[in-house]
Amino acid sequence: MNPQDIFCPNIECPARGQTNKGNIGVHSQEEQRFVCDICEQTFTITKGTIFYRLRIASETVMRVVTLLAYGCPIQAIVKAFGLDERTVRDWWQRAGKHCQAVHEQKVEQTHLDLQQVQADEIKVKRQDGHFWMALAIMVSTRLWLGGVVSVHRDLNLIQALTDKI
Repeated sequence: MNPQDIFCPNIECPARGQTNKGNIGVHSQEEQRFVCDICEQTFTITKGTIFYRLRIASETVMRVVTLLAYGCPIQAIVKAFGLDERTVRDWWQRAGKHCQAVHEQKVEQTHLDLQQVQADEIKVKRQDGHFWMALAIMVSTRLWLGGVVSVHRDLNLIQALTDKI
């Protein structure tokens, strides 16, 4: 546990986001808690991640999320890992929300030199029907800029995608 690599997550702290300033100390090694000397708030190392308040190894969570990303059925994961289906769905939801927040912060809030963007839509079939996904990619870097989902393939779908990028 190196407190030099950690920063205070408290929004009201003047030292928020600053690493290597010497303001973070170890509060409890057993619980992996840190304390900020400026605002005197304690926090865990997992604050702001999908692992926050989970009582299982982060490696297991990452294996499950990776399997879900590759299309493994939830029932197979439940059987293989001995987990509850609601737990797997919760981890999936946490990972999705976290990835969306990171994407919004790192990609959507950054000014990019969009010389050439390629957009396309695909039809996704489900048991109860289908929907459309419109996606955009920056050609020069192959960075996914964003995507939107709609039941209808129409101007509103494309407008939502262009508003996103």
